[in-house]
Amino acid sequence: MIKRLIFLILCVFLIITAFGQHQVKYTISGYVKDSLTGEYLIGANVFIKETMKGTQTNQYGYFVISVENGSFTLAVSYIGYVGYYENVNISKNIKTTINLQKSIITKKEIVVTGEKENKNTSSTDMGKVQLEIEKIKTLPAFMGEVDVLKTIQLTPGVQSSGEGNSSFYVRGGGPDQNLILLDEAVVYNVSHLFGFFSIFNGDAVKDIELTKAGMPANYGGRLASVVDINMKEGNSKKFQIDGGIGVISTRFTIQGPIKKDTSSFIISARRTYIDLLIKPFVSKSSPFKGTGYYFYDVNTKANYKLSDKDHIFLSGYFGRDIFSMNQKDITFKNTISWGNATSSFRWNHVFDPKLFLNTSIIFSDYKFEFTANQSEYDISLYSGITDYNAKCDFSYFPNINHNIKFGGTYTFHTFTPNNATAKTGGINLDLGKKVKLYSNDIAFYVNDNFELNSRIKINAGLRYTFFEPIGPFDRYIKNASGITTDTIHYDKFQKITTYNHLEPRLSARFGLNEFSSLKASFTQNYQYIHLASVTAVTLPTDIWVPSSEIVKPQFGTQYSLGYFRNFKNNMFEASVEGYYKDMKNQIEFKEGSLPEDNLKNNTDNNFTFGRGWSYGCEFFINKRTGKWTGWAGYTLSWTKKKFPEINLGKEYWAKYDRRHDVSFILSYQFNSKWTFSALWVYATGNAMTLPVSRFIIDGNVVNEYGARNSFRMPSYHRLDVSASYTGKKRKKYESSWNFSVYNLYNRYNPYYIYFDTKGSASEYNIDTQAKQVSLFPIMPSVTWNFKF
Repeated sequence: MIKRLIFLILCVFLIITAFGQHQVKYTISGYVKDSLTGEYLIGANVFIKETMKGTQTNQYGYFVISVENGSFTLAVSYIGYVGYYENVNISKNIKTTINLQKSIITKKEIVVTGEKENKNTSSTDMGKVQLEIEKIKTLPAFMGEVDVLKTIQLTPGVQSSGEGNSSFYVRGGGPDQNLILLDEAVVYNVSHLFGFFSIFNGDAVKDIELTKAGMPANYGGRLASVVDINMKEGNSKKFQIDGGIGVISTRFTIQGPIKKDTSSFIISARRTYIDLLIKPFVSKSSPFKGTGYYFYDVNTKANYKLSDKDHIFLSGYFGRDIFSMNQKDITFKNTISWGNATSSFRWNHVFDPKLFLNTSIIFSDYKFEFTANQSEYDISLYSGITDYNAKCDFSYFPNINHNIKFGGTYTFHTFTPNNATAKTGGINLDLGKKVKLYSNDIAFYVNDNFELNSRIKINAGLRYTFFEPIGPFDRYIKNASGITTDTIHYDKFQKITTYNHLEPRLSARFGLNEFSSLKASFTQNYQYIHLASVTAVTLPTDIWVPSSEIVKPQFGTQYSLGYFRNFKNNMFEASVEGYYKDMKNQIEFKEGSLPEDNLKNNTDNNFTFGRGWSYGCEFFINKRTGKWTGWAGYTLSWTKKKFPEINLGKEYWAKYDRRHDVSFILSYQFNSKWTFSALWVYATGNAMTLPVSRFIIDGNVVNEYGARNSFRMPSYHRLDVSASYTGKKRKKYESSWNFSVYNLYNRYNPYYIYFDTKGSASEYNIDTQAKQVSLFPIMPSVTWNFKF
């Protein structure tokens, strides 16, 4: 560990020293903000017009450009805003705050803002997608609920896990291989309503960025992707109230200045009320009497500018899903609840214009609990994960050709795998000790995004990771029959095992001409925490577990190659990307495992391990500006797995293997009041395992199953449409309406397939039919939005 850490520190020192020798004389630094709200703009292009060289604002709106003395034109562009130009005479360092004005997209403005809008071809980014929340809000939405994660599923290489589900798979990786961040806090479960909605309230979200290839070294811990979501800071100019009333939920947001132009806050809340609406219509004799479901979430954030060099941010999220059933006729009650809680404290400090620091202290928690009661019997199942995290991230800008990032992070994990308590007649049953698992997770990184010349640009990084499970912990030693033969005890903070690795990251761009480029990337990632899914039960009992002396870290290597091209003065962006990904030490429950197998046992004793691999090609074209906007994507891919203890050791298709995935998204701004949108998706059916024959043995029907995931459900496709109407702005308020139709042509898409058996096994008269269950027919919805 020490040798690798010293090596990484030397890399940082040599890079900073080398570029410190070539210092240009002056800098232009500052922040880019929205002129109406004071919100910092992430990813705004800031450049010198004469050289067309520049940078982008970071996630706090900060930028710095190093220049020689002289006269230049400073230009700033950001999609949806009027371009900014200022003549500057450079004879000293300049600090500035640039306020951009929003604009209605017109052909004239394409010329104004399009001069530096060639990031698609000029950057080293591969597999990166940035989504505008205002554009997402105009797209058709299921039940009228704006969902950023479902919008991500409409991009190439990202596949939904099923009808209406917020979970997603990226380039053959599982849901646990996606690192999802909300203001830098890890979110472990992103779903409301058993997956039909995500936890992210669009009214509180400012920026969404997906990275699925060429992952920079400042990100780690997952193999497949990073979804980085930033919350709004709140309007620092004036108080504002926003909200919306939809078919199943209502939203309410209040924001405003604590001290004008210095400090602001935002509080955004959402709750479903379908349980309240249905309750009066459920008769006392109905079997659903006493059954209810609702979810709620709250986002909060505040910030304060202490000085020109110091800024602090405090943000938080809390959400819960509650499902309850109370059937008095059989004296049965049960409750299922799950949810996340996160909080982030961040301090920005500018040492000098070229050195920017962000220090963060972060808390993240996810809990799941199932309780049931019948007569005198009570049982409770629960699981979860809690993180305490501290990190420092430095950004160093030695000159206009280099953007160096380096830093470190420490996380203390507490895992609660499936635990259970039970009692009957007031007597507690012995289900074993409550189990908690602890681990230390440390990482250091250095990354440099630099331009060698006008054609070649490179993003190179190195990440060092260290993972250490610690006590207290009891290891149960099992024999071949599954009987415990010995127990090894580890005391508090005692090391169980350690892992440490170096993860190289490399992306490169070669410019072919002004409008096109070739890009390639190579990344290696280690993943030390894992999501174990039991598919034999219907409860959401998936659990997070750490690497151990039995569970090795997942290891992924991805190679990507792509051609990128812009058309019509950057109005259109297009790309073709091919990739190959190898995934080792993949984790699954052994066939036949159930949650109760974890009682008086170590969870990882029920795991089996193997490898997976995925390869494919993604086609993408995006129209960014004008009255007509939208994109089209197509993914052709293959994903396979091979586990010695699954499918007789033979390779098989992963359950999220999807041969074809197509999406078309189109939005038309008819005038200042009306915007129309439509989307159409098509996907190859999910892989599944079905019985190939049946036998009657001793009067019972016994199924013989085929090879794992050797059958396919019917293909999935649907068309959604929407219309958004913005009313006339009044002096004190404004409002808008969104009308949408989900599944316009009423396609019965498969959710799952079951077998209906009729007849008598004892009389050898059995008739079996496969039947498809579909969830959502054509579903119209309407949402009223307001702003004061």
